[in-house]
Amino acid sequence: MSEGMGGPARVNDPGTIRVGSLGGVDVLVRSSWFLIAALIAYLVAPAFEQVQPGLGNLKYVAGAAFAVLLTLSLLLHELSHALMSKHFGIPVRSITLHFIGGVTAMEAEPATPRQEFAISAIGPVTSLGVGGAAYALLQVMPDQTLLSVVVGGLAWANLVVGVLNLVPGMPLDGGRVLRAVVWKVSGDPNRGLLAAGWAGRGVAVLMLGSPLLMAAFGTQPDVFDFVFAVVIGWFLWTAASGAILAAKVRARLPRLDARRLARRSVALAEDVPVADAVRRAREAQAGSIITLDHSGRPSGLVSEDAVLATPEDRRAWVPVSSVSRTLQPDLSLPADISGEQLITAMARRPASEYLLLEPDGSVFGVLVATDVDAAFSRE
Repeated sequence: MSEGMGGPARVNDPGTIRVGSLGGVDVLVRSSWFLIAALIAYLVAPAFEQVQPGLGNLKYVAGAAFAVLLTLSLLLHELSHALMSKHFGIPVRSITLHFIGGVTAMEAEPATPRQEFAISAIGPVTSLGVGGAAYALLQVMPDQTLLSVVVGGLAWANLVVGVLNLVPGMPLDGGRVLRAVVWKVSGDPNRGLLAAGWAGRGVAVLMLGSPLLMAAFGTQPDVFDFVFAVVIGWFLWTAASGAILAAKVRARLPRLDARRLARRSVALAEDVPVADAVRRAREAQAGSIITLDHSGRPSGLVSEDAVLATPEDRRAWVPVSSVSRTLQPDLSLPADISGEQLITAMARRPASEYLLLEPDGSVFGVLVATDVDAAFSRE
């Protein structure tokens, strides 16, 4: 199974091994893959023994080879996501293969429903294509050979992966297809993500209840069926819940407008005492203080925490520059920045205050991180 695009693994993540690169995209493998590969090798080994008795332990070698080929077919699934993403100009950082499939980590979200649909749908289409080609090849091959077992296994596995990934629920590719459709109809990508998340929870419930459904239709489930249902159901529920949470978080982003959240500021020379600076800021009803160098250019942002930490009896002679943070280029943000761009910029350079600049370079005000946090947390 592959859940397509999602949260990225990085090269230095614990339990992740870089096995190579395709088109500039890192290919990573989670350590859990080795466990599943060994399990696959063990489960398919009897099929090899059946068509060619006397293999002995070589049947497990053949099983391991099949597990590698199956993984390569899943890699094609993920690579199709990556190539389609690049087609739309969206950089791809990595492809990660793990115990139930893979993840293609894109640097940015698709910009339109059409992009979301195309990038998501190409994965299942690729798997169905690989499965169909393998099935067609199987029809012209001799039966009951090692090669026919491999080709038949690849056909069955890829057809199953393709069909399952079309199920409309996050984190499956079909969930992202559903998101694209709802996004197109409603015009709201978050509404699409929320719908796909709830659909994913429904799929997870069905997965958890699959052993009971088997029993209802006359098939007695075994221990493996229950374990498989719990593991996959739990995974789907967790990922779908994450999508719902992400949709709720993103719904709050529009309220994060730097210009609206900015504090009025006063600009003072660096040698002005802290007490005098605080007094003048209060008189101007300003919520922040900018220090100016000897040439009159902004040089620092006064830290509110540093001011509060300065004893009252010292504020009359301590210069305001001693409680300010040197104004680096990355502490300046456009006054019109908002939403996800604002969060990304703040995450890139964490600070307590940021200088907001107009397009002409003039100072609009100061953005305080705690004000952004408060706006984001407000219900």
